[in-house]
Amino acid sequence: PYGLQVSGPALLPFEHQDIRIYIDNLFVEGKLSPVEYSKHLVPASSWMSCGIKTASGDTEAIRIDRLFTIVTSNLPNAQSRYNEWLSVALQWGELSALIHNNSDEKLLERFISLQTQINGIFAGWLTEYYASLINLPPSTPAMVHHIPRFLSRQLEGRETKKIALLVIDGLAFDQWITVKHSLQSQDRTLIFRDSAVFAWIPTLTSVSRQAIFAGKPPIYFPNSIYNTNSEEKLWKQFWQGQGLQKQEIAYRRSLGDEDIKKSLDDVINPYKTIVAGMVINTVDKIMHGMQLGSPGMHNQIAQWCKTGYLKKTLDYLDELGYEVWLTSDHGNIEAVGTGRIAEGSLADSRGERVRIYPNVELRNQTAAASENTRPWAPIGLPEEFFPLLADNNTAFIKEGATTVAHGGISIEEVIVPLIKIERILHR
Repeated sequence: PYGLQVSGPALLPFEHQDIRIYIDNLFVEGKLSPVEYSKHLVPASSWMSCGIKTASGDTEAIRIDRLFTIVTSNLPNAQSRYNEWLSVALQWGELSALIHNNSDEKLLERFISLQTQINGIFAGWLTEYYASLINLPPSTPAMVHHIPRFLSRQLEGRETKKIALLVIDGLAFDQWITVKHSLQSQDRTLIFRDSAVFAWIPTLTSVSRQAIFAGKPPIYFPNSIYNTNSEEKLWKQFWQGQGLQKQEIAYRRSLGDEDIKKSLDDVINPYKTIVAGMVINTVDKIMHGMQLGSPGMHNQIAQWCKTGYLKKTLDYLDELGYEVWLTSDHGNIEAVGTGRIAEGSLADSRGERVRIYPNVELRNQTAAASENTRPWAPIGLPEEFFPLLADNNTAFIKEGATTVAHGGISIEEVIVPLIKIERILHR
C-alpha cells in the first residue's frame, strides 16, 4: 500500500530507543524526506513529527533550527581533519538551501552571522592545511583532481563497465540540494549518494575544472591555465594513460539546453565508449547574470531543473548502461563590493573575487594598497601565477553593489558536491 520499491523486513522497529535517536537527524540533514500524512494528528512532541509534513510549515522551521544547532555543535576548528570540513559542508549546504528558499529576515541574519564565523575559521584552516590535501590517495577523493583516478579504480574492479562524469560548472553544494529535490520530485527511482571534495584554489573554472579533466594539479597544465580549451585533450590523455583507447573516451562541453540525445550521440558510441566526461554550463551562466543574490540563484536553478534537461540526461546515460557521477569545479557566494582596484593592466586575470598577477611583487604591492584582500600562496599552481583573493564575502566591484561570484576561499566556493547517482530497480 505504500508503494515500496525495495523489499525488506515486514516491520522495522523505528520506535526502539536505539534507533529512534537517529531518526530525527536523518530528516534534519536531508537524508530522508518528510511525507504527507493526514489520517491521524501527530503531536509536535512525537518522535515521528520530524517525518511528517505540516500545512503550517512548522516542520521546516524546526528543521532550520535543528540544523543551526547541528552545524554549530559540529563546527571544525583550526586543527580539524579535512574530512570534518567535508562533513559539515553537507550539513551547511542543507541549511543554506533552506535559508535561501525562505524569506525570514531574522533567519537570514542568523545565517550570515554563522557564515562569517565558519568562513573565518575555514580560511585559517586552508592556509595551514590545504597543501596537504593534494597528494592524498584517491581511493576516497579529497580534491577534484583525484576524481578521474578514483573512477579509474572503479573500472579496474570490473564491477563498473562504463562511467559518465557530469561536471555542472559553478554548482555550489547548497544549490545541489535544490537540484536534488527537483530530480527526486521528477523521478522517485533515483538515489543520490552524497559526498564532497575540495576544489582548486583559486576557485576559477580554468584552474579547477581543468584539474578535474586532467586528473592532475594545475601546475601540470601551465600553457592553458587561463582557458579551458585543452580540457578534451587532457581528459583523453589521462584515460589513455590508464590503458583505454582513444575511441573509448568521450568528452562534450557547453551543455545545458540542447537536445541531449542529438548532442551526445555525436560523441558517445554505445558499443565502444567506456568513459564519458560532460560539462553543463547552465548554472555558471545563471550566476554571471544574477542580480538577485543567492535566493535568485536557487530560484533560477529550480526553474532550469523543471525543464527536465538533467532528468533526460540521466535517463539517456542510464539507458546506455553508464554509472553516473556528478560533481562541480567550484561553488559561489553572494558578495558585496568594496570598490574596484585601480591597477591598470597589472593583473593577468581580473575576476570579481580573485586577481591573478605575474609575479609576487606586483601581487603584494596591490594587496598592501587594498583593503579586504588576501594574498594566496601559489600552492600547486604554475609559475608566474600569484592570486590575490577578495577576503570574507567581499568582491572587487563597485562599493555596496551585490553579486554572486567565485574565485575565493569560502566554504561555499571551495567544497563542492561529488554525487553517485543510482536507480532503484523495481522488484
